[in-house]
Amino acid sequence: MNRDTRLSDVLHVLLHMNQVDEPLTSEVLSRSMGTNPAVFRRTMAGLRDAGYVRSGKGHGGGWQLARPLHEITLLAIYQALDRPNLFAIGNRSRHPDCFVEKKVNAVMAATLAEAEALFARRFGEITLDEIAPSKLVPVSVQTKT
Repeated sequence: MNRDTRLSDVLHVLLHMNQVDEPLTSEVLSRSMGTNPAVFRRTMAGLRDAGYVRSGKGHGGGWQLARPLHEITLLAIYQALDRPNLFAIGNRSRHPDCFVEKKVNAVMAATLAEAEALFARRFGEITLDEIAPSKLVPVSVQTKT
C-alpha cells in the first residue's frame, strides 16, 4: 500500500522555509520534497489559500511563511492539505443487509472516529515551533531526507 507522505513532506519544507528571510523558489523547495515544481505548487496551494504561506511570481518571487511557526499547528497543516486519509481500513460494504456486517461496521466506525478525534486533538496542540530543530541545514543543499 502506498503511503501518503504529503503531510510529512510539507512539514519538512515549512521548517526549512523558516530558516531564511527571502523567498525560496518552487524548484528549490520541490527538491527538498523529492518531487517536481508543479506537484509542489499544487501541494502548497491549500496552505497558501489558508494563509500559512505566500508565493510571488517572477524575479525575486518564491515561497515564504506567512505566519510564525508558533501560530501554525500540525492540525492546521493537515486540514490545509484537505485531510489526507489517516487509515486504510474500510468496511466490506457501506450499506450491508447482513446484521453481523452492520455490527462490524458500527464498531469499526466508532473506533476509527475515536482515533481520528484523538489525532485531531493532539495535532491541534502541537505547533511547528515545537518540532523545529535548533540547527538546520540550508535548504539549498538539502536532498529528500
